[in-house]
Amino acid sequence: MLYREAGDFSTTYPQDSQTFPIRFDRYRYYVVLFIAIVVVPFMINDYWVNSLFMPFLIYAIAAIGLNILTGYCGQVSLGTGGFMAVGAYACYKLMTGFPEVSMFIHVLLSGLITAAVGVLFGLPSLRIKGFYLAVATLAAQFFLVWMFNRVSWFYNYSASGQINAPERDTFGILITGPSTEAWATYMFCLIFTIFSAVVARNLTRGSLGRQWMAIRDMDIAAEIIGVNPLKAKLTAFAVSSFFVGISGALFFAVYLGAVEVGEVFGITKSFIVLFMIIIGGLGSIFGSFAGAAFIVMLPVVLKIVGVDWLGWPTDIVAHLNLVIVGLLIVIFLIAEPHGLAQLWRVAKEKLRLWPFPH
Repeated sequence: MLYREAGDFSTTYPQDSQTFPIRFDRYRYYVVLFIAIVVVPFMINDYWVNSLFMPFLIYAIAAIGLNILTGYCGQVSLGTGGFMAVGAYACYKLMTGFPEVSMFIHVLLSGLITAAVGVLFGLPSLRIKGFYLAVATLAAQFFLVWMFNRVSWFYNYSASGQINAPERDTFGILITGPSTEAWATYMFCLIFTIFSAVVARNLTRGSLGRQWMAIRDMDIAAEIIGVNPLKAKLTAFAVSSFFVGISGALFFAVYLGAVEVGEVFGITKSFIVLFMIIIGGLGSIFGSFAGAAFIVMLPVVLKIVGVDWLGWPTDIVAHLNLVIVGLLIVIFLIAEPHGLAQLWRVAKEKLRLWPFPH
């Protein structure tokens, strides 16, 4: 009774094909957007932005990208960290080469450049799949990190090898650099997160998304019924890399401000994003957000409970974080492969009848 679908009838095709056809879902997301856009910017400070909100927003975009490739199209990738590095270095070269151009354009172009690189490394998916494709994307991860370390043109021949984000503003408001306001960086990342979620949601509900899912479920049968595997797989790599590139650009330019590629975009980054979509739910946009929120919030919650309240040593709490994440991955893979998103669907099923089960 709490989650009501009764009485929702679509009388036109646009009503039936809207993003959230159930009125309750639509209003719920309107409320979430209102709180995120209007309420949160007036309540946050530097600590909450840097420890929770910005990592969550940026990782959510990366998780959406990887979920499109792995969850919707069934193409396993371990090169997310390398593709985030492509977005970061593309944004750095654009920021230093074209300082007068808006940061919105820089971030979007970084995504497009990463999409082109993603298509290039996605070509092996036409001949290999499964474990062999995972190894091929792992090779892409190591190659990209090696290239950004060794080719000094990418970091403008800096002696340290680091890239540092210069100060840039949008509409007179600083977005990058040490003098930025917390609410400004939060709003900048939030705009791209909403954009990514809306685009991904509509792509996965359209014909392209159905082609991806047909390839994921059985590629031979999909080809027999007319799905072009070349187009489906390469578009999945392109769209996925586009979102991952945007997240890499934001991670470098807005969140960290300075990056050394081996430390920030190493293989660990690829596994973190992969864990997010496993825990959140493969093949679900909501699961990307849920997984990103869980992975980002868990260390903060453990620190508050373990260190601040119980007085445990910091290293014990850090190890406990790894144990919990590893344990949950095993549990979800065995008991609930669709992750937190499926648990949310089950909860909605219960709420349809609550408090009258019969």
